[in-house]
Amino acid sequence: MTLLGCLVEFLFGGSPGAYGVLFLLLSALTALWVRRADLVTAPICVPIAFTAGAVPIADGNGFVARVMGVFTVLALHAGWLYAGTLVAALVVLVRGALLVARRAAAARAARTAARAGRPARPTDRAAGAAPPPARRSPSAPRPPHPAPQRAPGPRRRTV
Repeated sequence: MTLLGCLVEFLFGGSPGAYGVLFLLLSALTALWVRRADLVTAPICVPIAFTAGAVPIADGNGFVARVMGVFTVLALHAGWLYAGTLVAALVVLVRGALLVARRAAAARAARTAARAGRPARPTDRAAGAAPPPARRSPSAPRPPHPAPQRAPGPRRRTV
């Protein structure tokens, strides 16, 4: 986003509107690009990225003036910030719902296949791999447990 802010500063003279539109597009792309395990982080990272990208387009000559310019951009253009966060959250929600639906369908297929006594898919078992061990019947006797083995020699005493 910082590079995007620099690009907007160079091409559009620091126009917050151009930065906001590009921010919305990158918010959606960020939410699409993030790993499934990290879906929750996309709506959190987007506002941080907006702030980092606001540094180049903020007015000010000097550190304190630039910081005040960043706060001004955040205050005056919060609509873009909220819209980008909302876009990222919606994309993440849709991706999460599709993930949950896919997992439920796989579990349903596995249950159906288990009832029929066959694997859910041909790819469940690798070629040449041993079949999974059979489950022990609840009424079958349990195998005896081996006695724990002690190391030969005298016992050592620890303090």
